[in-house]
Amino acid sequence: MSEGKTRADGIAYYHLPGLFEFYELYRAFLPLYRAHREYFYDWCEIGSLYGAPGDCIWGGGRIGTQTDDPGPALALARAYGIPARLTFSNSLLREEHLADRRCNALCRILEDGSGPQCGVIVHSELLTDYIRRTYPGLYLVSSTTKVITDFDELVHEIDRTEFAFVVPDFRLNKAFGRLGTLTGDQKAKVEFLCNECCDFHCRDRNRCYEAVSRRALGEDAAHVCKAPHAAQGYRFSLAMENPGFIGVNDIVNTYLPMGFSHFKIEGRSLGSALILEFLLHYMTKPEHQIRVREEIYLDNALDLF
Repeated sequence: MSEGKTRADGIAYYHLPGLFEFYELYRAFLPLYRAHREYFYDWCEIGSLYGAPGDCIWGGGRIGTQTDDPGPALALARAYGIPARLTFSNSLLREEHLADRRCNALCRILEDGSGPQCGVIVHSELLTDYIRRTYPGLYLVSSTTKVITDFDELVHEIDRTEFAFVVPDFRLNKAFGRLGTLTGDQKAKVEFLCNECCDFHCRDRNRCYEAVSRRALGEDAAHVCKAPHAAQGYRFSLAMENPGFIGVNDIVNTYLPMGFSHFKIEGRSLGSALILEFLLHYMTKPEHQIRVREEIYLDNALDLF
């Protein structure tokens, strides 16, 4: 998405997970989305597809799926005019990591391709500076893995000219008193993480993300989540009970009227069946959800579990 399209205009732009991880799902979903736009809310659009192959040392947040050839996923996004974003939010990169061939090649592909401007989600200041210098045609997104929970710190991050978007920690999602004080330009850069299932009072979020960064670098790292429902894994029903959850009604009745337009859906480490539920909840009119579900499930080539 070009930066000129980031101003609040009454449209919710969803940034969807699994650019590479859920290629088969999007290959089935996107033609349906284009051919039957009447099935979907007219106030929403797809702002980007984000992800990273599993062998990218710059990767972070979650470990992606191994992808020998990223070409088909990137071509699919380009064919539908959807910006691709690389999730390169590793927080522990060192100078020697910047020469990685795989990650640089992906950046070149995104920058050189035709179509909408693509982006990179970053955490490391080292990588932020490197991409700005080396790939100026890509926009940058400040990652939620920075765990920005202090509102003044969030404002400082938003005001940094390096970033087109900033994803705050989900625990600031309902700080409406402070969110309402942001200017229009500041609001245009905020991208809310909608469906986080992590415990609202978790104090280990930084350590969790750091463990993922270490694994991406090939280092041994383990993090045991101590949250009450950790053993159950991700449950959308639990995410909906989270105090920071943002659902469709919240977007329509609160965030869009306040001037916010960008919403990130998490789920890179989840299965295709859960991603489909997110697409149904956030984008699909209730009366057409069964049609969309049937079309996707009847695609015999798609493994939904």
